[in-house]
Amino acid sequence: MTQKIGFVGLGAMGLPMATNLLAAGYHLTVYNRTASKAEPLIAKGARRAERAGDVAHPGGIVVSMLADDASVKALVTGEDALAERIAPDGIHVSMSTVSPAITRELAAYHTARGSVMVAAPVFGRPSSAQAKWLWVCTSGSADAKAKVKPILEAMGQDIFDFGDNPGAANVVKLAGNFMIAAALEAMGEAVAMMRKSGVDPAAALEMLAKTLFAAPVYQGYGPAIAHGRFTPAGFRLPLGLKDIDLVLQTAAAANAPMPAASLLRDRFISAIAKGRADLDWSAIALGAADDAGLKESR
Repeated sequence: MTQKIGFVGLGAMGLPMATNLLAAGYHLTVYNRTASKAEPLIAKGARRAERAGDVAHPGGIVVSMLADDASVKALVTGEDALAERIAPDGIHVSMSTVSPAITRELAAYHTARGSVMVAAPVFGRPSSAQAKWLWVCTSGSADAKAKVKPILEAMGQDIFDFGDNPGAANVVKLAGNFMIAAALEAMGEAVAMMRKSGVDPAAALEMLAKTLFAAPVYQGYGPAIAHGRFTPAGFRLPLGLKDIDLVLQTAAAANAPMPAASLLRDRFISAIAKGRADLDWSAIALGAADDAGLKESR
């Protein structure tokens, strides 16, 4: 494998994803704002870029895994000028959880400058990224998606295509994160009821996750909520709030009421206000315990 790829964003998700690309034989040039986070990749043969824009070359492929809309926009349109640097015909694979609106805006910006943007947000926690178990959602140019498919396969277990609309994959990602957060709230409320009724919530959720709710969300988060284990955080509460805010913005733009999302937003705000910002986002389940007059079980 001699293909060269740029990779921007080496956080909890980006680092294991980039590591898997190296393991697959790709040549990586990497950038992260905190330079020390690149050290494990440099030790394995990656090249360090001094600026984000330096990972790019004309006609090349750059993968980004950044925190929010503003970070992705700055990479594409700011001083790093990714859209111009990879032109002509380069491809930017945006794997961040961002709004469909910013993806559509930046996809048009890329096109105007002779490059292409593919949305490819993922489902999975850092441990899933490390194990190459991510589910990848894609949208954008069919030709560009075909070109980057082997790269995405090196980071995930399956790829789901949602068509040519650049922001479609982001809508799916936000819908999925909303559904996960709703499940966290449901488990929190159920656990509070069981604790106040003298029932062992861990045993009950174990049974339910094997029967009615035999799915990764319930099987993965159920024991954590039942036992009050919210550290180490795979996905911190402020990031959950950011995603629910994006859900509500997207819903408002589509004139689609989402009252449960509004409740979840309040749960996240309350949890952060109570000093829980460093906990995993599943700690919104503590809101139901608070309402029921229960002390934290952790």
